[in-house]
Amino acid sequence: MPFSPFTLAGLQLPNRLVMAPMTRSRSYVDGIPSSLTALYYAQRASAGLIITEGVQPSQAGKGYMDTPGLHTDEQVAGWREVTDAVHAAGGRIFAQIMHSGRIGHPDNTGALPVGPSVVRPAGQIFTPSGLQDYPTPRELTTAEAETTIQDFADAAARAVDAGFDGVELHGANGYLIHQFLSQNANLREDHFGGSVDNRIRFGVEAARAAADRIGSSRVGIRLSPGNGAGDLVEEDRHEVYPALVSELAELDLAYLHLVASGSDDLSGEIRKSWPNTLIVNDPSIGDPATRISHSLERGADLVSLGASFLANPDLPLRLRLGAELNQADFGSAFGGDHRGYTDYPVLALHSA
Repeated sequence: MPFSPFTLAGLQLPNRLVMAPMTRSRSYVDGIPSSLTALYYAQRASAGLIITEGVQPSQAGKGYMDTPGLHTDEQVAGWREVTDAVHAAGGRIFAQIMHSGRIGHPDNTGALPVGPSVVRPAGQIFTPSGLQDYPTPRELTTAEAETTIQDFADAAARAVDAGFDGVELHGANGYLIHQFLSQNANLREDHFGGSVDNRIRFGVEAARAAADRIGSSRVGIRLSPGNGAGDLVEEDRHEVYPALVSELAELDLAYLHLVASGSDDLSGEIRKSWPNTLIVNDPSIGDPATRISHSLERGADLVSLGASFLANPDLPLRLRLGAELNQADFGSAFGGDHRGYTDYPVLALHSA
């Protein structure tokens, strides 16, 4: 079943394996992806679907060093080289649009990060001068929040201009959409804060704006209930996520990309209430083959894998043959040159 074709909102996938988004921090010049980035993604074009590393929709959305953007013409041109290379290799690729919100540092972006409220997250971030504590973010005004929603839509439109097959909004892992959902990062008193209905509003409206701009069949969203990344607290996730998924379902999006919550009850409820394609990423299971079978047996349509695709450009072939997998070198995962990026070996197959 992992190697059977699947139709994703009209897009034909040759298998059910998805390359998960992974930050690689190699866009060194003005957030523009390079020819090396094009090679990296093209090498992995045998995935049923590639979802890129997080791409900031605006300069204010940038959190980390050397991450790519989709808010300038030069960035669009850089991504066009990537999508052309992937399509030439027979692949399909979505851009993950990621606003990091309060997860950032002025040394990386030149300005204070912004968030739903003036609440500093615990933890540190890597900067040009080394690890530093997260600063206290500046609170987005109501008008700025509305503008940021349009930034997601603008980036989605630029993604289509750059040749992407679609976009995924990053509503997980402690970043801006996720921050609006949480109890401790969102202390707002306007219509984006307080009640569950208000806290889900930002994410729903961002998805709606992107779908209105490029079509709902080209938009997915990633969620991670109870994840805790970025110092978030979600004790009421059993109320928040069913309400959020119910609202998102009405938008007829291409897919929901669910990072397993550790709660089979909540994951099962989400599966029952989500009418379209469900992609599941379950980091609690290390072995890729076991993760795939476990997720498909529990209702996933597609299964995403991160480090396995990082280290194995030909992952679908290796899994189908039961071949040994390369192990990821996390020391070269972020930044650097081709090493640990485009130099992982592929299987040498010889015809008889």
